[in-house]
Amino acid sequence: MEILVLGLVIFFAAHLVPTRPAFRTALVDRLGAMGYRGVHSVVALVGLALIVYGYGLARAQGPALVYDPPYWMRHVTMLLMLIAFIVLPASFLPGKIKATVKHPMLVAVKTWALSHLLVNGDLASVLLFATFLAWAVYDRISMKRRPAAAPVKGTVVNDVLVVVIGIVLYGAFVMKLHLWLIGVPVIG
Repeated sequence: MEILVLGLVIFFAAHLVPTRPAFRTALVDRLGAMGYRGVHSVVALVGLALIVYGYGLARAQGPALVYDPPYWMRHVTMLLMLIAFIVLPASFLPGKIKATVKHPMLVAVKTWALSHLLVNGDLASVLLFATFLAWAVYDRISMKRRPAAAPVKGTVVNDVLVVVIGIVLYGAFVMKLHLWLIGVPVIG
């Protein structure tokens, strides 16, 4: 469990820097824009690797149950994950969906984390998903203090692409990728 916690601390330390604009600016001034991006990326990747490894170790040790979610929550989770998969590509393809949601990546992370908290009651999962949920909520609130990005005009074609890409990715995860990547089947 310690490796998971260390990974979460490192990963979110890197991701909390942008929520402190003065601190981020000081780092960019000191390291340069590319230096900052490089250090940020390396730190985040190290944290992510430790999260994945630590979560795997914690799951292998056996679950310490915090709560026992009801079986029917799986259906709620599957619906929420469809929404998360549709919203996620909107981060990269501007359109009405992105304009309506405003911060689609954060909405996708919040939806992913909440939906997984509904079906995973073991300590490692609660720690992992609650931390991601808390960070995404904090990051969204902190965006009010940061300069707003200029609105980008999108097209209806992008919205259609977002929905199609989201549904295809969702289907791939439900059928194969979740089992292959995470080791847990979604169906079955």
